[in-house]
Amino acid sequence: MQLDIRDAKPDDAGAIARILNAIIAARVYAAFDTLVSIEVEREYIDGCPTRGVLHVAVSRAENRIVGFQSMEPFATYTHAFDHVGVLGTYVDLDCRLQGIASQLFRATFESALQKGYEKIFTFVRADNPAALQTYLRQGFRTVGIASRQAKFGSEYVDEIIIERLLTR
Repeated sequence: MQLDIRDAKPDDAGAIARILNAIIAARVYAAFDTLVSIEVEREYIDGCPTRGVLHVAVSRAENRIVGFQSMEPFATYTHAFDHVGVLGTYVDLDCRLQGIASQLFRATFESALQKGYEKIFTFVRADNPAALQTYLRQGFRTVGIASRQAKFGSEYVDEIIIERLLTR
């Protein structure tokens, strides 16, 4: 798929909320359980930290957002983690397996390096092997499992902890 990857703008909030809410409603791809509003997404975009990265993937053919990736500092309470970012990747469920995530990763890795990050850290639901494979293909490695990390009703879900070191 031919894409333009760019920084998110407040006017992208509706498209981001649409993609994220479909993922949340599916209940198998992310550890979110509450739908988000356009207003909440707009506030998130407006409040993106200076060192944050928030990219959208825009389909050239349809001129619509088909995915996004966000990265924020791992922690702000100490400078010991300034080199570490936490990443999330979200692709429109109707557009999966079309190379969208790969193109987002390339742009995010470059931006992360420019902003002084040396490592990216994230969690992937253990019951989402497709997402894990996507991250592993991008050079992430598994560093552990957080057992019973998320709870949906009475059901627990483990999360796989992964990381990737950034180098030029």
